[in-house]
Amino acid sequence: MGRPEKPVDRTVPARANLAVFLRGLKADVGMTYEQIAKKANGLPSKATFERAASGASVPTWDTVVAFVMATMTANSWLMSDIDPTVRARQLWICARRATRAPHYVHKAPDPSLISTPADLSRALRHQHMWAGYPAPGEMARRSKPGELPASTTRRIIEGDILPVDPTQTIAFLKACNVYVLADLEPWLAAAVRALKHNSAPRRTNIHRWVSAHQNLLVQLDNNAFEDEGEEEENPPVFLDELVVYRERRNQQAA
Repeated sequence: MGRPEKPVDRTVPARANLAVFLRGLKADVGMTYEQIAKKANGLPSKATFERAASGASVPTWDTVVAFVMATMTANSWLMSDIDPTVRARQLWICARRATRAPHYVHKAPDPSLISTPADLSRALRHQHMWAGYPAPGEMARRSKPGELPASTTRRIIEGDILPVDPTQTIAFLKACNVYVLADLEPWLAAAVRALKHNSAPRRTNIHRWVSAHQNLLVQLDNNAFEDEGEEEENPPVFLDELVVYRERRNQQAA
């Protein structure tokens, strides 16, 4: 019989909540950390899974996903009030905010308050904080090839530059958990508003931003025209987007 597991570190409550959730998944299926690691083909390792459920630190999202998938059963999926991946994502983001976000970021930024390029840059950075500080590499992997290079993302996060075009802006926002068209629209409207009177070279490309915003409005109109009960969008491809998609579907069903 193995040694009893150490109690969850409750120094940071949000971090502890994630650890308790992960331990609950492990207990429900009666698996050891070694078995979880084996089911995950050794990546992450047994030690990494143990740390993830200790409450002493916030694991990477990849580790949380691997933990959930390795302990997922058809019964747990069907019997849960909320999709376990959705719940894991919520707890992970809360833990990241609690340990990384500055005190003044206590809610998601409001794009309607953006009026200048500096406002837009600040709001994008705050959205990144609100999303749990995803790493530039993680954000690049969540985007289509070439849309959001890690080096460019890092400079956006640091406030050195703005996204170069609407496509990169949308990719950045999606990597920061803004997926729904209705939520993306005010961001593009804000970008048009902020950049329209900008004297920088980007000013000459303002028509691209206006066109992108208008196209998004058309998509919203088309979705509104669909029969009630139809999905607004096709199910997303990337796992993090899938989690948010499932969360929206759960809310609609409630």
